[in-house]
Amino acid sequence: MCIHHTVHASYRNMKMLAVMFKILLFIGSLVSYTAAMAAQAEDDFVSGLTQLTQSDFDVKEQAIKQLAETDDERVGKVLPAMLSGSLYYVKADKTIVYIKKTDDGYALTSVLENTSLGVVSKRKIKKITVNNKLRKQLSGLIAQRGMTHHDPAVRLASVKNMISQLSQADRENIQTQLGKEQHKDVIAALNVALAMLDAEHTDKQKQLAAVKLLAESNYPESRNLLKEILIQAKAADDTTLINQVSMSLEKIQVRAERYQTIETVFFGVSLGSVLLLAAIGLAITFGVMGVINMAHGELMMIGAYTTYVVQLLMPNHIEWSLLVAIPSAFVVAGLFGVAIERGVIRFLYGRPLETLLATFGISLILQQLVRSVFSPLNRAVITPDWMSGSWQINALLSLTYNRLYIIVFSLLVFVGLLMILKKTSLGLHVRAVSQNRTMARAMGIRTEWVDAMTFGLGSGIAGIAGVALSQLTNVGPNLGQSYIIDSFMVVVFGGVGNLWGTLVAAMSLGIANKFMEPWVGAVLAKIFILVFIILFIQKRPRGLFPQKGRAAEN
Repeated sequence: MCIHHTVHASYRNMKMLAVMFKILLFIGSLVSYTAAMAAQAEDDFVSGLTQLTQSDFDVKEQAIKQLAETDDERVGKVLPAMLSGSLYYVKADKTIVYIKKTDDGYALTSVLENTSLGVVSKRKIKKITVNNKLRKQLSGLIAQRGMTHHDPAVRLASVKNMISQLSQADRENIQTQLGKEQHKDVIAALNVALAMLDAEHTDKQKQLAAVKLLAESNYPESRNLLKEILIQAKAADDTTLINQVSMSLEKIQVRAERYQTIETVFFGVSLGSVLLLAAIGLAITFGVMGVINMAHGELMMIGAYTTYVVQLLMPNHIEWSLLVAIPSAFVVAGLFGVAIERGVIRFLYGRPLETLLATFGISLILQQLVRSVFSPLNRAVITPDWMSGSWQINALLSLTYNRLYIIVFSLLVFVGLLMILKKTSLGLHVRAVSQNRTMARAMGIRTEWVDAMTFGLGSGIAGIAGVALSQLTNVGPNLGQSYIIDSFMVVVFGGVGNLWGTLVAAMSLGIANKFMEPWVGAVLAKIFILVFIILFIQKRPRGLFPQKGRAAEN
């Protein structure tokens, strides 16, 4: 019995060893096959790349086809580089390189190794030239490779690129991709591309159906194509086609005007957000202290220069620089504000003309200070990648990220300042002083301390506004002069010292400005708004939302 069990166990172990041996053999074969395929793909890529250095365009055509058939990610960079004219080879050893123009010459990067080969002069390298036939071939292959990419965004971008240079040769690729595409946006773009091809079809019914479908397209290329077809239809006196194309163009025009209105409102709100940031600090200093601070624009300039300095101090962390610059600009501009209030303004309360002249002089001093420290030249502040680019909603509407972030940022600053004034002891003292300074002093409130902190707070917010402005324009000594008048207009229109009035006024003036600019121009639009405010304060001298209290009444 024991012998039987021993034999049975030995047989079972041998069977398991045999199975394991077969599995290992299969894995080894699979690894060998994969390695062989990878080596073959590498050989095909190197072979195709080498042939690009030939002067014969027929050889280049075959080399491009060979590269396109290889499953190598580097092809996705080689073909566009060849089409754009940035693919070269070194004359000495035929090494294929990407080039980038520099002050010292041409920086080379190896295509095969993706390593830097240094900087050389133009005479040591030669461009891999293409003709019109190769350009067409490259465009088609780039689009074809893009349409089969795993990322829907890449596929969509590839189809959009194809639409901009569409030809009947692309029809087969479009129909093939339509049969297997799953993403709705890519399907819609492919249908537009197919309709654009059908719109030039000789079959009348197919052409009419395509023209009708293009009425739902937002691509400028579709609109241009319909205009060309309309001209041809009028020349041929084709009434049916003329009517259908006209209806499609009218639908596109209505939709384009709607999106244009949305875009105008967006730009108006973004301008209003900038005006809000610029004016909100002025609103509390002017409202509480009655000081006409002509140096407010220069405090914004200081905030912008603080952003520039922060980026100089952390060049390897530009993405985080704004998060450091915001509190830094608030502190630096706030300290300047406290110094101005303690050094000059506190001796001039109740004398508005002298205050205006003194702060105007301070603004000139601050401008000269930054000219002496940073030079009179404008300084460019780098926009982080997360604020660059735009949100492409469709072909007719895109919203820039930097303005979107500034809108959100200005509202956050507004809410934060509102919370400070409503929920903190400083805010309580500020409201008490703004409503009745004499009574507040009688109740034991240190009005001088409140004045200094209020001026510092308003100045700090001006510094934060400078951080936002640095993302929209160059930083220079005259930065603040562009916004000081607008800031006073917003404060006066909204109601001196009223934050909600400042918000409503900033947004109203920003949107009104952007709607008027296409009709009368930027300069006349500002003049008309200024005239409107002058007429408005004749009827309501204390603005939309006037301050309440005995001091306000006086």
